[in-house]
Amino acid sequence: MTQAAVSELDERVPGRRWTVRLDAAGRGSGAVRVSCSRPACADQRLPSAAAGRAAAIAHLKAHLRAAPAPRAGVYCACRAEGCHNHLPDTSRHVRSEPWRCGGPVVLAVITDREGRWWQAMECCSRCAAATPGAKTAATSQVLKAADRSASVATGTNVPQFSDRQVAAGPVPAPRSAPARRRPPQAKIAQRVIPHDLRPVALRDELVELGDLFRAYQQRDEPDLALLADLQERKARAFTTWADVSGIVSLRLDARRAEQAADAARLQHQQRTGGITDGEGPTVARLLTVATQWEHARSVLAHVADHAPLPGPEARLLVLMLALRTAHSGSGNLVGQDLTALGLTDPEDLIEKLTGCGWLELPGTVGDLLASRPENPTPITVPSLAPREDGTGQFTFGKKMRPKLSGWAQKVVSDKKLRKTKAAAGTRLLALTLATQTNASGRLGPDGHGIALNVLTARVPVDAGELKHLADQLTAADWLTDVRLTDTHLTGQLTDRVLPLSCPLRVPGTHPSE
Repeated sequence: MTQAAVSELDERVPGRRWTVRLDAAGRGSGAVRVSCSRPACADQRLPSAAAGRAAAIAHLKAHLRAAPAPRAGVYCACRAEGCHNHLPDTSRHVRSEPWRCGGPVVLAVITDREGRWWQAMECCSRCAAATPGAKTAATSQVLKAADRSASVATGTNVPQFSDRQVAAGPVPAPRSAPARRRPPQAKIAQRVIPHDLRPVALRDELVELGDLFRAYQQRDEPDLALLADLQERKARAFTTWADVSGIVSLRLDARRAEQAADAARLQHQQRTGGITDGEGPTVARLLTVATQWEHARSVLAHVADHAPLPGPEARLLVLMLALRTAHSGSGNLVGQDLTALGLTDPEDLIEKLTGCGWLELPGTVGDLLASRPENPTPITVPSLAPREDGTGQFTFGKKMRPKLSGWAQKVVSDKKLRKTKAAAGTRLLALTLATQTNASGRLGPDGHGIALNVLTARVPVDAGELKHLADQLTAADWLTDVRLTDTHLTGQLTDRVLPLSCPLRVPGTHPSE
């Protein structure tokens, strides 16, 4: 090799290399951070992994467009990364190959399978071909004259590119690129996420959730609040997936994810001392999770739309009977259950309900009113019996029904309501208000009150009577700061009855917020 060729090889410098990374921006958040190894590039914060990937790829493409062409006289940048083409010779004998690099210098781009980093580097075409997943973005066009003169001086076929100065010899054939493996299928909850699922944002969310759930399984310590958030996101994503695909089982999985989220959040609340409402006291509610609160509201709404008789007394009676028979259309009742409701004439109301066919009894109304706990009366509400396909008016199961019934019985038989001899309409209003507050007990989902048209749809009275009922609840230490306007009823449930409340869930918040 001529002195000029050796000098030329000595002057070569390592190829350029830069990396764009995608990392989590913080614990318990879906936000990500995009960073670049180039000193002049500032970090970017994006709200989701999908947005982060798009920003990272766009950033790398901008660098590739702005970068000059690959330089023909540089060493492989991959040498510093332990590239197998550049591993030191550990054998006892000098290898017969004088070098392994060869071909023109290229600008290659590689990425990891998970899409967490992207790297661009200058290297020889042979190293690029031997690197799994590498793609060539640009190739050098001109060879240095010293390389040609070295080839002539030694009489050998010196490669166009090399990072070693070794005695001349035969050049090994380029390695064939390894067969590309099919990328692993993206999965979540043992379900394969179709590669052509649309919208793309939904697929990205499902892929990210699958990664997050697998990462959660590797944690040393559980984080129930984080798990509840993941289950909530999964429930929303599976519901959307079911809508776009029509797969019924996805909707069932979404429902199970909702239940898992509620269970995880309840366990978290129990471990951290209960459900705390802002700066107020810890509240241990009779109905503990959001799904139970929604079921309670569903029964009140059904009775408001399907009560067979008018008036607040009939509405309260129908509501309590519906809660006793909600799952199968039948249940047991004793006389005390009826006399404790504050009805003016319970016998007449029951006669009317049986007369119109809404309620069926095995005997007379007198027998029902005289029945005792050791000998209850079976009752049937035909409209609540399951249909031929097994579905009913409500979606909750037989274990949920007694919880809801017990909650309603606690409200209407409250000690102070009984002591003040509150009317049936007052007790119906108490039940309704308990399901129409925010987490701290202020009336309305945002604490700014309940619209009168919404309230009178559940409690069938006029505005004048409504004020009287609200005054009775104030006297019974149920309500405070009551104000009735032409459009809204505002106020606050007292701390005494806050455990009986079922807060409305504001979109974008957790049940405990």
